[in-house]
Amino acid sequence: MRFNIVHVENHARNLRLHDPFAWAMRIGQVMLAIAYAVSVAYYLKLLAEFAIKPFSIDAVSHTFVANLIVTAIIAVMTLLTFSGDIKKIEHAAHSSVSIKLGLIAGILAGLAVWWASGAAPVSTPPPARITWSGVPLLLGLLITVQGFETSRYLGGAYDQQLRVRTMRLAQWISSAIYLAFLALLTPVLGRAAESEGVTGILDIMTFVAPLLSLFVLGAAVTSQLSAAIADSIGSGGLMIEVSQRRLNVRSAFIAASALSLAVVWLTDPFQVIALSSRAFAAFYAVQALLAFWVSRRTGAGGLVAQIGFVAVGAICIVATLAGAPAES
Repeated sequence: MRFNIVHVENHARNLRLHDPFAWAMRIGQVMLAIAYAVSVAYYLKLLAEFAIKPFSIDAVSHTFVANLIVTAIIAVMTLLTFSGDIKKIEHAAHSSVSIKLGLIAGILAGLAVWWASGAAPVSTPPPARITWSGVPLLLGLLITVQGFETSRYLGGAYDQQLRVRTMRLAQWISSAIYLAFLALLTPVLGRAAESEGVTGILDIMTFVAPLLSLFVLGAAVTSQLSAAIADSIGSGGLMIEVSQRRLNVRSAFIAASALSLAVVWLTDPFQVIALSSRAFAAFYAVQALLAFWVSRRTGAGGLVAQIGFVAVGAICIVATLAGAPAES
């Protein structure tokens, strides 16, 4: 994606409207708009699961209540666009991101104190189970590292070097958070392996410290909300751009919301994670093709980069075809 920010954008400036490369770029935008709409359903499904976790809701009504919550949130976000722009939605995203980052810092600090105080139990992590059947499951979790492609479509507001630099920094920060969180949870990985459902992390954090479970609940709700808002903005914006502005803000958001709602009511949380992963894998496969294509046309990156683009594209195609829900 960082390669494409520089080289694909520069190459695209001189393309004719019906150049095959231009069509490939538009196909990538359409696929990303669809992937964003699907991911909105994914994020809000998780938000609803975490929001109703503290309440005693019977299994029969659980899914229905969660889907109603998601439907209400999507309806509110769509109604906010009736003012004619997306500023109101963006303000909601900024607030939830700030809260989320503070809660994540608190969770990591709490786990670190847990370790340093000697309260963490001495236990052996569960044995690794490496099988071919686990590969589709891993590919179905691609969505967990999605989000950095947003910088590719912010050229109207930020220059290329800033977007490349901030994307790289965001990837390093998020990688550090992921690894630190997993490392600090090592003593309870055995218990984590036995947890059920997408909200099992709440049970684990309650075992560590009840207060941390509240932090996790807050972080989960705000992070899913901010991600859903960002992707709804992205989906609507791409639909407007691909339609060459035949769609306005309201109609684009209604179309994206309709797709999100269909996914919400037709899938369960595990299925929607895999579906979102496959949608983004398809988008990344197109981006790998564009990177390879422009590298061949211009010579940028050289042979090593081209081999890398082909490898990434092949993995993404496999993920699109074979990504499986975690419950399988």
